[in-house]
Amino acid sequence: MKAIALISGGLDSMLSARIIEEEGIEVIKVNFKIPFCHLKPKSISTPDQNVRIIDISEKFIDLIKNPSHGFGSNMNPCLDCKILMLKEAKELLGQWGASFVVTGEVLGQRPMSQHRRGLKLIAEESGLQGLLLRPLSAGLLDESIPEKEGWIRKNALLKFNGRSRRPQIELAKHFGIKEYPNAAGGCLLTDKNFSNRLRDLIKYGQLTLRNIELLKFGRHFRLNNDAKLVVGRDEYENIQIEKLAQDQDHLFLPTDDFAGPTSLGRGKFDSDLLRIAGEITSYYCDRNLKSKADITYRKMPDEKPAILSFAPILEETITTIRI
Repeated sequence: MKAIALISGGLDSMLSARIIEEEGIEVIKVNFKIPFCHLKPKSISTPDQNVRIIDISEKFIDLIKNPSHGFGSNMNPCLDCKILMLKEAKELLGQWGASFVVTGEVLGQRPMSQHRRGLKLIAEESGLQGLLLRPLSAGLLDESIPEKEGWIRKNALLKFNGRSRRPQIELAKHFGIKEYPNAAGGCLLTDKNFSNRLRDLIKYGQLTLRNIELLKFGRHFRLNNDAKLVVGRDEYENIQIEKLAQDQDHLFLPTDDFAGPTSLGRGKFDSDLLRIAGEITSYYCDRNLKSKADITYRKMPDEKPAILSFAPILEETITTIRI
């Protein structure tokens, strides 16, 4: 017998998969990739845990524009997200010859999606009612088909409840699992600042995968309906922002005489907007008491760079355009 286990990268999903494996059931581990996750493939796949990664980014972008069950405290559509992933898993049952789906959900752990009513709703709307097993809390939930049919021993299933991590940590010790992420969560949609930037993209009709990737770095400024500027905060972000520059983007970098950020302008820039972008970049430069900073500017991909001198933008102006 086979089961599909959703692996998020967190400890709960690892433990749930391990419980089912201990019952002698072959577990096919799958991670559904969306563009709003801190976690990288390395953090969800180790030598003893091979995980199939399936990209559902485009479907998730459609979902986040108008989720049926709304958002949490920020732009996190937790119920709709879980339903989408489980619908995808349901489609894979027949393809992979699996009999049921396993998740690491814990009753009472997440306020939006892991209360009793939410767990029931997820099972129903995903089409997996009866075939969805949550091993860490199954002893507190309605009996699933794997339990009724004796595919798995009931005493192998647990009764974890609430937000305490102690039971999971103890179980990890029992299984010899030593490396796992902390419990802070890997979803950027729960972050207030990231959510504000995402709302801005939606408002101006600019919600694309390449624009979402840029949201993960720097300070963001809305210059007008068609243009924005992203300014790096440190050397790492400067490198990442420059890597994300594409055709028709505008790059601003201080010359070697000044320490400062890499800035990326995306959208339609006229001479006034180029000046404003240069002034913003100058604002974040270490000008060594000089009134202006020399900034290297070029339009991607092949325009020859020019060196222009910019005074810093006024602080009261910068606060009105920062997202």
